[in-house]
Amino acid sequence: MLEEADMQIKEAAETLGITQRMLRHYENAGLMDARRSENGYRIYSDADLRRAARIRDLIETGFSTREVRLMAACLSDEGSGPCAGGIAQLQDKLDHIDRLRADLDHRRQAVLDRIATLRAALPEAGERQNAQA
Repeated sequence: MLEEADMQIKEAAETLGITQRMLRHYENAGLMDARRSENGYRIYSDADLRRAARIRDLIETGFSTREVRLMAACLSDEGSGPCAGGIAQLQDKLDHIDRLRADLDHRRQAVLDRIATLRAALPEAGERQNAQA
């Protein structure tokens, strides 16, 4: 029998703003373990919803399920405050994002430079420059 605060997967997914498939994915990835009712349906407690919300938030900020699994201590209610390694792992993720951003900025500038070079080499560009002189 369901407790008053317990939810089945459809309601839990709606509450979290994710799909049922994502909740099943979290379980398959070893990030959470939903209880089962007598008829085999997944049941989510308030603590399960808080854990799933933490997982969702980490994934939305760019963490892979593998990386989230390494932060398991930060997912439970006991680890909802400061947890061992949490800040360091978040800083590592931020450093990684900064490296990706710098690489993308470099690539963007290379493409802009190439566009400028190609435009300058077009015959009509030379004709326009002569007409303006």
